[in-house]
Amino acid sequence: MKCPICQSINISQRHQLTVFDDRYGYPGQFKIAFCSNCHHQFIANPISSSQEIIKLYSEYYPRSTFNIDKYKPHKEIKGIRAWLDGKYSSAFRWVPTDVTVLDIGCGFGESLGYYQSRNCNAYGVEIDSNITRVAEKFGYKVHVGLFDPTLYPDIFFDYVTMDQVIEHNVDPIQTLKNIGQILQPNGIAILSTPNPNGWGARVFRSRWINYHAPYHIHYFSRKSMQIAATKAGLTLEKVKVITNSEWLLYQWIHLILFPKNGVSSVFWDHAREKKFTHKLVIRIMGLFHKTKLNHLSTRFFDIFGLGDNYIFFLKKIDES
Repeated sequence: MKCPICQSINISQRHQLTVFDDRYGYPGQFKIAFCSNCHHQFIANPISSSQEIIKLYSEYYPRSTFNIDKYKPHKEIKGIRAWLDGKYSSAFRWVPTDVTVLDIGCGFGESLGYYQSRNCNAYGVEIDSNITRVAEKFGYKVHVGLFDPTLYPDIFFDYVTMDQVIEHNVDPIQTLKNIGQILQPNGIAILSTPNPNGWGARVFRSRWINYHAPYHIHYFSRKSMQIAATKAGLTLEKVKVITNSEWLLYQWIHLILFPKNGVSSVFWDHAREKKFTHKLVIRIMGLFHKTKLNHLSTRFFDIFGLGDNYIFFLKKIDES
């Protein structure tokens, strides 16, 4: 076995974990491998069949009908409340005004509304066709399907963002190469992705919410992202560790209501009926969250670079 990022054969057996889909109940077990050279973690036995991948996302991953009447674009944030909540954990928050930007994995377009309010020329890519109704109503420029760089002119975008998306990619280096193709010289790609070297993964191990197998395939370290960026013709300019404080709330509930293999989680699967005890757990943990202890804990670990979320800033090398 080789590391998919650095190609090292130094894959540690001591660090390996076995996980399963503890959110939506896809059957099977998956091994998380650890590269001793670049500290990249990855699913050693990912789903490879295209039919199974389609089944994974169409039958298990929740893509419920979106109520367009509830659509609200992201708004500007500032102040101590935004810091305490960890709102700058999202890649789109770091994009300046008056630029041309592509958001890959734009969800239901909340980021696109945010960009437009800041006078940006915004584009989106989203595999979930529910975005179509939002795009048509608000005039957003969205491609429904997989990211395809040939749909855009070369050296076109000032910024490309991916919020919690790169870890889903089977071939992240090729994805970064494709992003480099459409970035302007000195353009910036901003990626948010879980930090497998933080305190959460170390403490909760196979029950860490961000292993999220088999949907998450890759778990980057600073070193492995630097190697991937270099191979794609990009340079790693900056790394931040900022985590949304609600992630810790979700982690506690996830631990208490942890499901068996092959059974969807009563917390994550909103289609499942919740018993009184389930509702009580969620209610109690929600009240605890209001004490802000989760927030303070999250900020503490972020300060030391041990939070659950990386933000990588990748710059396209200007070869002119």
